[in-house]
Amino acid sequence: MSPIHLLLAIIVTLIWGINFTFIAWSLESFPPLMLSAMRFFFTAIPLVLFIKPPKFNRTLLTYAVGTFVLQYAFVFTAMHLGASAGLTALLLQLQIFITVLLAYFMLGESVNRMQIVGMVIGVLGLTVIAANLGGDMPLLGFICILIAATGWSFGNIASKQISKQAAAANATSSHNVNATSLSSSRATALSAPLSALSLVVWGGLIACVILTITSLIFETAAWQVATFTQASMKSWLSLGFIVYMSTLIGFGLWAFLLSENTASKVMPFALLVPVFGMATSVLLTGEVVTWWKLLAMGLILSGLVLANLKRSHFARKAKATLS
Repeated sequence: MSPIHLLLAIIVTLIWGINFTFIAWSLESFPPLMLSAMRFFFTAIPLVLFIKPPKFNRTLLTYAVGTFVLQYAFVFTAMHLGASAGLTALLLQLQIFITVLLAYFMLGESVNRMQIVGMVIGVLGLTVIAANLGGDMPLLGFICILIAATGWSFGNIASKQISKQAAAANATSSHNVNATSLSSSRATALSAPLSALSLVVWGGLIACVILTITSLIFETAAWQVATFTQASMKSWLSLGFIVYMSTLIGFGLWAFLLSENTASKVMPFALLVPVFGMATSVLLTGEVVTWWKLLAMGLILSGLVLANLKRSHFARKAKATLS
Protein backbone atom coordinates (compact mmCIF):
# COMPACT_ATOMS: atom_id res chain seq x y z
CA MET A 1 0.00 0.00 0.00
CA SER A 2 1.48 3.35 -1.06
CA PRO A 3 1.99 6.16 1.51
CA ILE A 4 -0.79 8.25 -0.05
CA HIS A 5 -3.22 5.32 0.14
CA LEU A 6 -2.17 4.76 3.75
CA LEU A 7 -2.92 8.40 4.59
CA LEU A 8 -6.26 8.28 2.77
CA ALA A 9 -7.29 5.15 4.71
CA ILE A 10 -6.55 6.86 8.04
CA ILE A 11 -8.47 9.99 6.99
CA VAL A 12 -11.51 7.91 6.00
CA THR A 13 -11.59 6.04 9.32
CA LEU A 14 -11.22 9.33 11.23
CA ILE A 15 -14.17 10.79 9.32
CA TRP A 16 -16.27 7.67 9.93
CA GLY A 17 -15.39 7.60 13.62
CA ILE A 18 -16.42 11.23 14.16
CA ASN A 19 -19.52 10.63 12.04
CA PHE A 20 -21.31 8.65 14.77
CA THR A 21 -21.50 11.71 17.01
CA PHE A 22 -22.91 13.79 14.13
CA ILE A 23 -25.52 11.07 13.54
CA ALA A 24 -26.62 11.34 17.17
CA TRP A 25 -26.99 15.12 16.78
CA SER A 26 -28.96 14.77 13.53
CA LEU A 27 -31.35 12.31 15.17
CA GLU A 28 -32.33 15.02 17.65
CA SER A 29 -34.46 16.58 14.89
CA PHE A 30 -35.15 13.84 12.32
CA PRO A 31 -36.47 10.26 12.59
CA PRO A 32 -33.99 7.57 11.46
CA LEU A 33 -35.44 6.49 8.11
CA MET A 34 -36.12 10.07 7.02
CA LEU A 35 -32.59 11.05 8.03
CA SER A 36 -31.20 8.14 5.98
CA ALA A 37 -33.29 9.17 2.96
CA MET A 38 -32.17 12.81 3.27
CA ARG A 39 -28.57 11.71 3.55
CA PHE A 40 -28.64 9.95 0.21
CA PHE A 41 -30.87 12.54 -1.47
CA PHE A 42 -28.23 15.20 -0.89
CA THR A 43 -25.51 12.69 -1.76
CA ALA A 44 -27.03 12.05 -5.19
CA ILE A 45 -28.51 15.47 -6.06
CA PRO A 46 -27.26 17.29 -8.10
CA LEU A 47 -24.20 15.10 -8.84
CA VAL A 48 -26.24 12.51 -10.78
CA LEU A 49 -26.72 15.22 -13.43
CA PHE A 50 -22.97 15.44 -14.06
CA ILE A 51 -21.51 12.01 -13.26
CA LYS A 52 -21.85 9.12 -15.68
CA PRO A 53 -23.72 6.22 -14.07
CA PRO A 54 -22.00 2.86 -13.56
CA LYS A 55 -23.42 -0.18 -15.32
CA PHE A 56 -26.69 -1.02 -13.59
CA ASN A 57 -26.87 -4.66 -12.61
CA ARG A 58 -27.59 -6.88 -9.63
CA THR A 59 -24.14 -6.17 -8.15
CA LEU A 60 -24.76 -2.41 -8.07
CA LEU A 61 -28.18 -2.99 -6.50
CA THR A 62 -26.59 -5.23 -3.86
CA TYR A 63 -24.00 -2.55 -3.11
CA ALA A 64 -26.64 0.16 -2.74
CA VAL A 65 -29.01 -1.93 -0.62
CA GLY A 66 -26.28 -3.48 1.56
CA THR A 67 -23.91 -0.58 2.10
CA PHE A 68 -26.44 2.24 2.16
CA VAL A 69 -30.00 1.03 2.84
CA LEU A 70 -29.49 -1.79 5.34
CA GLN A 71 -26.44 -0.34 7.03
CA TYR A 72 -27.73 3.15 7.67
CA ALA A 73 -31.42 2.46 8.15
CA PHE A 74 -30.53 0.08 10.96
CA VAL A 75 -27.62 2.07 12.41
CA PHE A 76 -29.76 5.22 12.60
CA THR A 77 -32.63 3.21 14.08
CA ALA A 78 -30.32 1.65 16.69
CA MET A 79 -29.03 5.06 17.77
CA HIS A 80 -32.58 6.44 17.75
CA LEU A 81 -33.47 3.63 20.17
CA GLY A 82 -30.66 4.63 22.52
CA ALA A 83 -27.48 2.90 21.33
CA SER A 84 -24.50 5.13 22.14
CA ALA A 85 -22.25 6.46 19.40
CA GLY A 86 -19.15 4.72 20.78
CA LEU A 87 -20.69 1.27 21.12
CA THR A 88 -22.38 1.57 17.73
CA ALA A 89 -19.03 2.39 16.11
CA LEU A 90 -17.48 -0.65 17.81
CA LEU A 91 -20.21 -3.19 17.05
CA LEU A 92 -20.52 -2.13 13.43
CA GLN A 93 -16.94 -3.31 12.82
CA LEU A 94 -18.17 -6.88 13.12
CA GLN A 95 -18.78 -6.38 9.41
CA ILE A 96 -15.10 -7.29 8.94
CA PHE A 97 -15.69 -10.80 10.33
CA ILE A 98 -18.83 -11.16 8.25
CA THR A 99 -17.02 -9.91 5.13
CA VAL A 100 -14.33 -12.57 5.60
CA LEU A 101 -17.01 -15.28 5.86
CA LEU A 102 -18.91 -13.99 2.84
CA ALA A 103 -15.69 -13.80 0.83
CA TYR A 104 -15.08 -17.46 1.73
CA PHE A 105 -18.53 -18.66 0.67
CA MET A 106 -19.17 -16.29 -2.25
CA LEU A 107 -15.72 -15.59 -3.71
CA GLY A 108 -13.87 -18.73 -2.70
CA GLU A 109 -11.26 -16.83 -0.66
CA SER A 110 -9.41 -18.96 1.87
CA VAL A 111 -9.81 -18.64 5.66
CA ASN A 112 -6.73 -19.45 7.73
CA ARG A 113 -6.38 -20.60 11.32
CA MET A 114 -5.59 -17.15 12.71
CA GLN A 115 -8.73 -15.73 11.13
CA ILE A 116 -10.80 -18.40 12.86
CA VAL A 117 -9.09 -17.64 16.20
CA GLY A 118 -9.71 -13.93 15.62
CA MET A 119 -13.40 -14.54 14.96
CA VAL A 120 -13.74 -16.57 18.16
CA ILE A 121 -12.12 -13.76 20.18
CA GLY A 122 -14.38 -11.23 18.46
CA VAL A 123 -17.43 -13.28 19.39
CA LEU A 124 -16.27 -13.19 23.03
CA GLY A 125 -16.26 -9.39 22.82
CA LEU A 126 -19.73 -9.53 21.32
CA THR A 127 -20.81 -11.73 24.24
CA VAL A 128 -19.51 -9.14 26.74
CA ILE A 129 -21.73 -6.48 25.14
CA ALA A 130 -24.68 -8.88 24.98
CA ALA A 131 -24.28 -9.59 28.71
CA ASN A 132 -24.54 -5.86 29.47
CA LEU A 133 -27.48 -4.88 27.28
CA GLY A 134 -29.56 -1.95 28.45
CA GLY A 135 -28.71 1.71 28.92
CA ASP A 136 -26.14 2.51 26.22
CA MET A 137 -27.10 -0.57 24.19
CA PRO A 138 -30.75 -1.74 24.22
CA LEU A 139 -31.50 -5.23 22.93
CA LEU A 140 -33.35 -4.01 19.84
CA GLY A 141 -30.54 -1.58 19.07
CA PHE A 142 -28.04 -4.44 19.40
CA ILE A 143 -29.99 -6.51 16.86
CA CYS A 144 -30.28 -3.54 14.49
CA ILE A 145 -26.51 -3.00 14.48
CA LEU A 146 -25.87 -6.68 13.71
CA ILE A 147 -28.23 -6.38 10.72
CA ALA A 148 -26.43 -3.18 9.66
CA ALA A 149 -23.04 -4.90 9.86
CA THR A 150 -24.33 -7.76 7.71
CA GLY A 151 -25.65 -5.29 5.13
CA TRP A 152 -22.31 -3.48 4.96
CA SER A 153 -20.55 -6.82 4.49
CA PHE A 154 -22.66 -7.67 1.45
CA GLY A 155 -21.88 -4.17 0.16
CA ASN A 156 -18.14 -4.80 0.57
CA ILE A 157 -18.36 -7.98 -1.49
CA ALA A 158 -20.41 -6.18 -4.16
CA SER A 159 -17.92 -3.29 -4.26
CA LYS A 160 -15.09 -5.73 -4.87
CA GLN A 161 -17.07 -7.51 -7.59
CA ILE A 162 -17.83 -4.18 -9.29
CA SER A 163 -14.11 -3.34 -9.25
CA LYS A 164 -13.29 -6.70 -10.86
CA GLN A 165 -15.95 -6.16 -13.52
CA ALA A 166 -14.56 -2.70 -14.29
CA ALA A 167 -10.99 -4.06 -14.44
CA ALA A 168 -12.08 -6.82 -16.82
CA ALA A 169 -13.82 -4.27 -19.06
CA ASN A 170 -10.73 -2.06 -19.10
CA ALA A 171 -8.53 -5.04 -19.94
CA THR A 172 -10.79 -5.99 -22.83
CA SER A 173 -10.95 -2.47 -24.24
CA SER A 174 -7.16 -2.09 -24.09
CA HIS A 175 -6.37 -5.54 -25.53
CA ASN A 176 -5.36 -4.20 -28.91
CA VAL A 177 -3.63 -1.07 -27.64
CA ASN A 178 0.10 -0.95 -28.42
CA ALA A 179 1.85 2.40 -28.82
CA THR A 180 -0.72 4.21 -26.71
CA SER A 181 -0.71 1.69 -23.86
CA LEU A 182 1.09 4.04 -21.46
CA SER A 183 -1.36 6.89 -21.94
CA SER A 184 -4.23 4.40 -21.70
CA SER A 185 -3.04 3.11 -18.33
CA ARG A 186 -2.64 6.67 -17.06
CA ALA A 187 -6.19 7.49 -18.13
CA THR A 188 -7.44 4.37 -16.33
CA ALA A 189 -5.62 5.40 -13.15
CA LEU A 190 -7.02 8.91 -13.31
CA SER A 191 -10.56 7.62 -13.87
CA ALA A 192 -10.50 5.36 -10.78
CA PRO A 193 -11.50 8.08 -8.26
CA LEU A 194 -14.29 9.24 -10.59
CA SER A 195 -15.58 5.67 -10.93
CA ALA A 196 -15.60 5.32 -7.14
CA LEU A 197 -17.54 8.58 -6.79
CA SER A 198 -19.99 7.41 -9.46
CA LEU A 199 -20.61 4.25 -7.46
CA VAL A 200 -21.39 6.24 -4.32
CA VAL A 201 -23.57 8.86 -6.05
CA TRP A 202 -25.68 6.48 -8.13
CA GLY A 203 -25.80 3.90 -5.37
CA GLY A 204 -27.00 6.72 -3.12
CA LEU A 205 -29.77 7.57 -5.59
CA ILE A 206 -31.03 3.98 -5.47
CA ALA A 207 -30.85 4.04 -1.68
CA CYS A 208 -32.69 7.38 -1.52
CA VAL A 209 -35.67 6.01 -3.45
CA ILE A 210 -35.92 2.88 -1.28
CA LEU A 211 -35.46 4.76 2.00
CA THR A 212 -37.92 7.53 1.10
CA ILE A 213 -40.66 5.02 0.32
CA THR A 214 -39.87 3.12 3.54
CA SER A 215 -39.93 6.32 5.60
CA LEU A 216 -43.24 7.44 4.07
CA ILE A 217 -44.74 4.11 5.13
CA PHE A 218 -43.32 3.86 8.67
CA GLU A 219 -42.78 7.54 9.57
CA THR A 220 -45.79 9.15 7.88
CA ALA A 221 -46.41 11.65 10.67
CA ALA A 222 -42.90 13.08 10.37
CA TRP A 223 -43.39 14.16 6.75
CA GLN A 224 -44.64 17.67 7.44
CA VAL A 225 -43.14 21.11 6.98
CA ALA A 226 -42.69 21.61 10.74
CA THR A 227 -40.17 18.76 10.89
CA PHE A 228 -37.83 20.67 8.61
CA THR A 229 -38.48 24.23 9.81
CA GLN A 230 -38.16 23.33 13.49
CA ALA A 231 -35.01 21.25 13.09
CA SER A 232 -32.05 22.73 14.96
CA MET A 233 -29.08 24.26 13.19
CA LYS A 234 -26.88 21.66 14.89
CA SER A 235 -28.90 18.88 13.26
CA TRP A 236 -28.73 20.51 9.81
CA LEU A 237 -24.96 21.06 10.08
CA SER A 238 -24.53 17.48 11.30
CA LEU A 239 -26.49 16.26 8.28
CA GLY A 240 -24.12 18.25 6.08
CA PHE A 241 -21.13 16.47 7.63
CA ILE A 242 -22.84 13.08 7.17
CA VAL A 243 -23.58 13.79 3.50
CA TYR A 244 -20.46 15.48 2.24
CA MET A 245 -17.72 14.20 4.53
CA SER A 246 -18.85 10.73 5.56
CA THR A 247 -20.72 9.66 2.42
CA LEU A 248 -19.24 11.44 -0.60
CA ILE A 249 -15.65 11.74 0.60
CA GLY A 250 -15.59 8.74 2.96
CA PHE A 251 -17.26 6.10 0.81
CA GLY A 252 -15.80 7.53 -2.37
CA LEU A 253 -12.26 7.15 -1.02
CA TRP A 254 -13.06 3.73 0.49
CA ALA A 255 -14.35 2.39 -2.83
CA PHE A 256 -11.27 3.88 -4.54
CA LEU A 257 -8.93 2.19 -2.04
CA LEU A 258 -10.68 -1.16 -2.51
CA SER A 259 -10.32 -0.81 -6.28
CA GLU A 260 -6.61 -0.04 -6.04
CA ASN A 261 -5.60 -2.50 -3.28
CA THR A 262 -6.53 -5.96 -2.08
CA ALA A 263 -9.34 -6.13 0.48
CA SER A 264 -6.91 -7.64 3.02
CA LYS A 265 -4.84 -4.44 2.93
CA VAL A 266 -7.74 -2.01 3.15
CA MET A 267 -10.20 -3.64 5.56
CA PRO A 268 -7.90 -3.66 8.65
CA PHE A 269 -7.95 0.14 8.72
CA ALA A 270 -11.60 -0.09 9.78
CA LEU A 271 -10.13 -1.06 13.17
CA LEU A 272 -9.50 2.64 13.74
CA VAL A 273 -13.18 3.60 13.33
CA PRO A 274 -14.37 2.44 16.81
CA VAL A 275 -11.30 4.03 18.43
CA PHE A 276 -12.05 7.41 16.84
CA GLY A 277 -15.78 6.87 17.39
CA MET A 278 -15.50 6.09 21.10
CA ALA A 279 -13.03 8.92 21.74
CA THR A 280 -15.25 11.46 19.96
CA SER A 281 -18.37 10.27 21.76
CA VAL A 282 -16.65 10.57 25.15
CA LEU A 283 -15.34 14.06 24.38
CA LEU A 284 -18.43 15.54 22.68
CA THR A 285 -21.44 13.67 24.08
CA GLY A 286 -20.19 12.65 27.52
CA GLU A 287 -20.48 8.90 26.92
CA VAL A 288 -19.20 7.00 29.96
CA VAL A 289 -16.48 4.43 29.37
CA THR A 290 -17.05 1.41 31.66
CA TRP A 291 -14.84 -1.60 32.30
CA TRP A 292 -16.99 -3.87 30.15
CA LYS A 293 -16.86 -1.46 27.22
CA LEU A 294 -13.07 -1.46 27.39
CA LEU A 295 -13.04 -5.26 27.68
CA ALA A 296 -15.39 -5.65 24.71
CA MET A 297 -13.35 -3.20 22.64
CA GLY A 298 -10.12 -4.99 23.54
CA LEU A 299 -11.51 -8.39 22.57
CA ILE A 300 -13.16 -7.27 19.33
CA LEU A 301 -10.19 -5.22 18.16
CA SER A 302 -7.77 -8.03 19.06
CA GLY A 303 -9.90 -10.47 17.11
CA LEU A 304 -10.04 -8.12 14.15
CA VAL A 305 -6.26 -7.71 14.17
CA LEU A 306 -5.77 -11.48 14.13
CA ALA A 307 -8.44 -11.97 11.47
CA ASN A 308 -6.97 -9.36 9.12
CA LEU A 309 -3.41 -8.29 9.79
CA LYS A 310 -2.12 -11.82 10.25
CA ARG A 311 -3.59 -12.82 6.93
CA SER A 312 -1.15 -10.70 4.94
CA HIS A 313 1.74 -11.92 7.14
CA PHE A 314 1.02 -15.57 6.46
CA ALA A 315 0.45 -14.85 2.78
CA ARG A 316 3.91 -13.32 2.52
CA LYS A 317 5.41 -16.20 4.49
CA ALA A 318 3.80 -18.78 2.22
CA LYS A 319 4.93 -16.91 -0.87
CA ALA A 320 8.49 -16.78 0.43
CA THR A 321 8.42 -20.52 1.15
CA LEU A 322 7.20 -21.34 -2.36
CA SER A 323 9.86 -19.19 -3.96
